[in-house]
Amino acid sequence: MTKSKFITEKLAKLFEQGLISYKDLNSEILNILKSKKDEIILKLELPTKEEFDILKKRVENLERVKLSKDKKKSKKLKR
Repeated sequence: MTKSKFITEKLAKLFEQGLISYKDLNSEILNILKSKKDEIILKLELPTKEEFDILKKRVENLERVKLSKDKKKSKKLKR
């Protein structure tokens, strides 16, 4: 409900300012949507590509270590 209210308020302001032409209205709507998208991305605190790659390598290393430990345990149990 609040999201639709936000959009309608923005559109009402645009009409009040006299931006009636389709191109002006279209560009303003796109700008509003882009700014909301940027706000959402900022709130999510997404990692950068470099940070993601580093984390991915760390997880792969941890998985390898865990697998090697599991293999050692299974060998000890068989003996």
